[in-house]
Amino acid sequence: MDWKSRRIEAILEQALLEDKATSDATTEITIDPKLRASATVIAKQDCVLAGVGSIPRFLEIFARLDRKTLGRYEVISHPEIFDGVRLKKGQAIAVIRHNARVILACERVILNLLQHLSGIATVTRQYVDQIAGTQAKVLDTRKTVPGMRVLDKYAVRCGGGENHRLDLSDGILIKNNHISLGGGIETVLARALADRRPGRTVQVEVRTFDELTQALDGGAESILLDNMSPPEIKKAVNIVHDRGLTIPLEASGGIVLENIRKYALAGVDYISVGALTHSAPAVDLSMRITAEIY
Repeated sequence: MDWKSRRIEAILEQALLEDKATSDATTEITIDPKLRASATVIAKQDCVLAGVGSIPRFLEIFARLDRKTLGRYEVISHPEIFDGVRLKKGQAIAVIRHNARVILACERVILNLLQHLSGIATVTRQYVDQIAGTQAKVLDTRKTVPGMRVLDKYAVRCGGGENHRLDLSDGILIKNNHISLGGGIETVLARALADRRPGRTVQVEVRTFDELTQALDGGAESILLDNMSPPEIKKAVNIVHDRGLTIPLEASGGIVLENIRKYALAGVDYISVGALTHSAPAVDLSMRITAEIY
């Protein structure tokens, strides 16, 4: 992850502005402006880490927003602590050494982001582990927190999953609403195949075997099998293979941790799970802050 990209910087800056971190009323009247402190970020549960690279960026952006920032900062972490690693309860993630006022002002936004992204990474890893040994891969969806998609999808990768489309411009996926509004599968698919940009694969969402047949007859290059049961998925996979086709097959809809392995064993290549980003609970992290003694 390029934590210095303009897109990421805008997200982190907005988090600081939203919290009015440079106007911390409590800290300004209670903490000596020259005091330095050490803050240790700690995992309070087993989890998968995501977002540790945001810590120094938050501090750098804060310094730009508040020209009164005193002292240099240092963020220290063990070489084996990085995004995607499995953490144990009680394990230290990083130590921040900086002006105490800055640490207190940035504490909540740092924890909020780490907890959110690590929550996504942790849930994703659970799904990936469930289908270990199969050919299927876990995909995310566009069901992300508004404004946070690039980070949410990064967290999925930290958990071992893969990304589906980043946005609506990133590939062609003909869904049921396109089909109903555009005149049917054959019409919409023919238009997409004729007018697409070079290099773009045309994927079609189907909900029935009849729709699957229409999509295959029309030349679909990838199939999304939506809201089918594992036995139906297996039948659909066989239909495609019986035609001698090797196009990517994806399952989606109603897939949870308890049944994802059944879908994987049905023979699909990909399984998309909206819950990775829209329902992942934040993990429990804390920041332990102590004054530096000279």
